Amino acid sequence: MTTADSHNGRRLTARGAKTRARIVAAAADLMYVKGVGTTTLDDVLAASGVSKSQLYHHFDGKDALVRAVVDHVGEHIIARERRALGRVSTIRGLRRWRDALVQNSALQHGAYGCALGSLATEVSDHDALARQALFQLFTEWQGLLAGVLQRMRDRGVLPPEAPIDQLGTGLMAALQGGYMLAQTARDVTPMATSIDMALAHIENLSAG
Repeated sequence: MTTADSHNGRRLTARGAKTRARIVAAAADLMYVKGVGTTTLDDVLAASGVSKSQLYHHFDGKDALVRAVVDHVGEHIIARERRALGRVSTIRGLRRWRDALVQNSALQHGAYGCALGSLATEVSDHDALARQALFQLFTEWQGLLAGVLQRMRDRGVLPPEAPIDQLGTGLMAALQGGYMLAQTARDVTPMATSIDMALAHIENLSAG
């Protein structure tokens, strides 16, 4: 059995795919904690337990590995958000979504922030391919939030004139800004407050 390597077009055996996945997972964990810039390929080799020849069989260098990490992290986060938001159509549902994100961040006292947001901060200015992939991922995530708001409008929870796309943008900005504030403060309180303010604005529209 073989699978495709989407980055270099090679066909991978099941064993090769497993090795590649182990490299990417190790790199993603390291880059989340240490940052992209300070994570070296030697760090990834040590963490993944693969040889240098195995790593270079799958990736031409660090930039290619970072792009794979973006795909890996993005797939995980978008899958999580689809599960969390896919059927939400109420303010109460959005608050449950908020609670889950804040509680998860609280486990690390706000450290490290959003895995996707951290990648965007580090790579967007010097890797156009990674930046485009991140843009598409954030667009999809924001679309999931807009989908919730659209369902609320369809149900009459929000008024017909409610600006769905703008509200989705504001909610995403509150979330990502909250992650950053929590990361610098090592405290999730600013994150909770930021999202609560955005949700309060949405709730006020529904009350009107």
